[in-house]
Amino acid sequence: MEFLRIFSFIYLLSLILWQGNAEPVEDKQALLDFVNKFPPSRPLNWNESSSVCATWTGVTCNEDKSRVIAIRLPGVGFHGTIPPDTISRLSQLQTLSLRSNVITGNFPSDFSNLKNLSFLYLQFNNLSGRLPDFSAWTNLTVVNLSNNHFNGSIPLSLSNLSELAGLNLANNSLSGEIPDLHLPRLQLLNLSNNNLQGSVPKSLKRFPESAFFGNNISLASSPAVSPVEAPVHEPSSKSKKGGKLSETALLGIIVAGAVLGLVAFAFLMFVCCSRRRDEDDDAFRGKLQKGEMSPEKAVSRNQDANNKLVFFEGCNYAFDLEDLLRASAEVLGKGTFGTAYKAILEDATAVVVKRLKEVAVGKKDFEQHMEIVGNLKHENLVELKAYYYSKDEKLMVYDYYSQGSISSLLHGKRGEDRVALDWDTRLRIALGAARGIARIHVENGGKLVHGNIKSSNIFLNTKQYGCVSDLGLATIMSSLAIPISRAAGYRAPEVTDTRKAAQPSDVYSFGVVLLELLTGKSPIHTTGGDEIIHLVRWVHSVVREEWTAEVFDLELMRFPNIEEEMVEMLQIAMSCVVRMPDQRPKMSEVVKMIENVRQIDTETPQPSSENQAEPKLPQHDSDNSPSTPSPFPKGSE
Repeated sequence: MEFLRIFSFIYLLSLILWQGNAEPVEDKQALLDFVNKFPPSRPLNWNESSSVCATWTGVTCNEDKSRVIAIRLPGVGFHGTIPPDTISRLSQLQTLSLRSNVITGNFPSDFSNLKNLSFLYLQFNNLSGRLPDFSAWTNLTVVNLSNNHFNGSIPLSLSNLSELAGLNLANNSLSGEIPDLHLPRLQLLNLSNNNLQGSVPKSLKRFPESAFFGNNISLASSPAVSPVEAPVHEPSSKSKKGGKLSETALLGIIVAGAVLGLVAFAFLMFVCCSRRRDEDDDAFRGKLQKGEMSPEKAVSRNQDANNKLVFFEGCNYAFDLEDLLRASAEVLGKGTFGTAYKAILEDATAVVVKRLKEVAVGKKDFEQHMEIVGNLKHENLVELKAYYYSKDEKLMVYDYYSQGSISSLLHGKRGEDRVALDWDTRLRIALGAARGIARIHVENGGKLVHGNIKSSNIFLNTKQYGCVSDLGLATIMSSLAIPISRAAGYRAPEVTDTRKAAQPSDVYSFGVVLLELLTGKSPIHTTGGDEIIHLVRWVHSVVREEWTAEVFDLELMRFPNIEEEMVEMLQIAMSCVVRMPDQRPKMSEVVKMIENVRQIDTETPQPSSENQAEPKLPQHDSDNSPSTPSPFPKGSE
């Protein structure tokens, strides 16, 4: 009897534990069937042995993890027709986002089985044929099928969607008249750039004319201002009987109006030009917020259909350009080659978006260079995850590092709560950064150059070693985009003269970083009397007078038994900053010299990005980090 009780207890306990760790087995199999029959070009981390609810990219389950309720896989490289009897088996699916892929064929007929679907995002694909009968989805709240090749008429069955709040069918080939859709909850509507005819039905006249542009539609019956705002009065009997304005008065009104118009236009141009000169990044932010750079315009239908975010192999991010443009963001800093933003995506993923300025090469050369940089994997290099190229915008996407650049750690606020960088940390920073730069110098047949090495471009990886960002940008940027004043303290003498970076100039810049780590001083700083001091010249003068001890950062003085190591590191730095380029050591030699200072870690690091799984740094190539409003307006899928 006692045995039966124990057995029953163990059985019940196992049931509870099994339910607590339950997986949506049927939904998991449906998704595995989907991805096996329809593999994306960016491999997903979906496999039978891992938890669909806990680890699969782009998958969201309900609270008890019994069913899959959301699939978000934008821009992962799906090509072809969605296989039937796969996604349609997810009976509890509420959100489906497969936008920004290259999906072809008709709208999947078996999607009618997704009775609980509320949010449908299939924009920026190559779907064609007629729109589906929407009667099956009574819960639909947002439908975005824009930027495809759908034809035929807009189905009247849309009127059955009583919960519909957003409808975007722009940039298709829809024809016929717009049906009278009685959708009281509809707040956003876009039917622009189709082949629609006739007039705007009464039920949709509350929407702006821009919702219907690019069609053969009469907009005259759609008032720009509501009657409530601008009531129309019958003219009084006096005005009816009054005579016409004299020609002189009429001419005066015309001339005055023209002058006022010119003044207003000149003022507007002045304001616009001033803002463009002085607040270029604010203008960029304003474009996004005003809809001037909506995803539809950022990736125009007239551009290459594949002109989207390009991700590199091994990247498991599940977002696309539209996510990026709608993300909450802040400016991290404005640097030599552009502005860096921290973007917070809808799923709380944080990434760094670098907006480049003054790119001097065309699309083909830019893409070829991005392939070189993006495929360069090393634990001491900040890995490029994705890029975007259009005529007006060039963007690069990196992991977000939260701890701070070496510049901010060395030169940040010095208060009571400041944690000084100890000598061990500074050694690891130097060694890691040297290894990263040495790795850059062997790439592309030994021809790749970083071109912008400075402490604001070096961060700490998860092992607390230096990690170099913004590699290789100097090659594709205009020489005019490299202002001498901004990073003059890091520039090798030959770069100041020629504006052309090379591997020896990288060695010089790294030598300046070593001097920063040793002295705690910025490359160019001022004294109490506002005298401008160049770090390299100052160190030379101090060493020449044999006051070497005066060089080192006072914060290092409290650490015992490090004087010899600091002197050795100073000698390495001085060899890097000699005036003649051919007298400087190569970066591979610098690595060995630093390793000989102390045997911290002499193992050769493997070219892998696995050690960056939990990055801890922020602004890329930033010389300042003002806190500003987001350039990426918040939004839905």
